[in-house]
Amino acid sequence: MGHKTQDTCLSGRQARHKTTNNKANLFLLFLPFYFSLFTLFGCASLKEAARGFAGISTKVLEDNRPSAIVKTLNYDYFTCYAKTLDTLKKIGAYTYSKDIKKHIIAIYVSEEDTTPVGIFFKEIDANNTQVEIASPSTYAKELISSKLFSELELSKSLEEAETKYVK
Repeated sequence: MGHKTQDTCLSGRQARHKTTNNKANLFLLFLPFYFSLFTLFGCASLKEAARGFAGISTKVLEDNRPSAIVKTLNYDYFTCYAKTLDTLKKIGAYTYSKDIKKHIIAIYVSEEDTTPVGIFFKEIDANNTQVEIASPSTYAKELISSKLFSELELSKSLEEAETKYVK
């Protein structure tokens, strides 16, 4: 009965050191794994993988550009981009990514149909922009291109008619 039990509680400093030591050990444990991923895949691939996991990747659309439906429209680049966004809303497409500097709008056919379609823009000159519609689905590509191009051409015809009658 004369034995004293040793208190196993750590002082605040010892506890902080133990917690810090655990974090450092975890960091050192995973460091080779992170380094391997970065070395093997590069930061661009990791970023694209994260986008793919989140469901907002445009890589599959870029990969399908060679088979895109292409049309040159009589709009300057910024007007064409803006009118395309307006038309996509009008036809019920769901825009999940847009980047005017990267010349792309990525959409799903609708909120219910998540087939991806990419719309790429290339400025030809001050008054003409080339539009490419790409998708892994031929049906989605043809559906969106027919709706989009007919709306944009109709809009251009109406604008030209208005300016003709105003003069």
